[in-house]
Amino acid sequence: MIINFPAKKIGKALALMTAASAVAFSSAANAEWKGWNIHNTGYPVTDALESFIKEADKATDGRVSGRVYNSSVLGSQSDAIQMLQVGAIQFAGFSLGPMGDAVPEVNVVSLPFIFKDLNHMHRVMDGPVGDQLSDAMAKKGIMSLAWYDGGARSFYNTAKPIQTPADVKGEKFRVMNNELYVGMVEALGGNATPMAYSEVYQSLKTGVVDGAENNWPSYDSSNHYEVAPYYSLTQHLIIPECVCVSVKAWNELSAKDQVAVKKAARDSSALQRKLWAQRDEESRKKVLASGVKFNEIKDKKAFSDAMKPVYAKAVKDNPSLKPFIEQIQNTQ
Repeated sequence: MIINFPAKKIGKALALMTAASAVAFSSAANAEWKGWNIHNTGYPVTDALESFIKEADKATDGRVSGRVYNSSVLGSQSDAIQMLQVGAIQFAGFSLGPMGDAVPEVNVVSLPFIFKDLNHMHRVMDGPVGDQLSDAMAKKGIMSLAWYDGGARSFYNTAKPIQTPADVKGEKFRVMNNELYVGMVEALGGNATPMAYSEVYQSLKTGVVDGAENNWPSYDSSNHYEVAPYYSLTQHLIIPECVCVSVKAWNELSAKDQVAVKKAARDSSALQRKLWAQRDEESRKKVLASGVKFNEIKDKKAFSDAMKPVYAKAVKDNPSLKPFIEQIQNTQ
């Protein structure tokens, strides 16, 4: 089953399919795989995807070979999702956030405070929940072979540390333009302010917003720490990424090559998580050395309890989320 898209988007996807088809498959016995990636060269996801396709090439004696196309040169993630569904490209590294439009079940990982911490996310995604989400994706023509880290987002602001939800009350926080994230800030008593990422630095500097939220590397690379020097480790969003493959391409592989390709993906996940941890720590040390005031949240229960109306609305709008929420919350 392929998700239905408006005619305009289908036309765009078909145009991209034509461009991609030149290297799609040279023959059934020798698959030339083309991979989509939003990130630049040197980013942990990029390095891991390149490791994945190289290992797959070696493990299958060249029956699966290919290359990664970085920096969204093949189109947006929504374009790439459509191309994977029809087999015009064969693999990709995706954040699960935007995947929710095509596969509603994966929206569960975008719920605020659904994961206790990064290790909890790993246990969930490497277990039955991850398998079930991959199965749901496969019904739409895409499957996940392994899960990558996408970072843990926390609040930072210009004036004070955040210790409890009361510290958010009345404050203006920039969030991504997503109903869940707007609801998160409002549930904590704050004023959610969606805006383009490129506008955040100046908005923090001039007081248009009091704070924003992101992971350590983004806080560092954006220079937001220069104008918002209070970083509070709420880790309210820990959204994983996936090594996704086209079901169409997958089904053209022999059982032996499927095993080899899946192992290559799992190995690349271990590499990506290691690289991400290194980059995360480098950014953390850099901004703290610059004078950023950092605090951990000793008890996140007050924050997660405040999310009850956010969860209730999400489940009302998408009942398929309920069993996933229960499984995640019951995973130790």
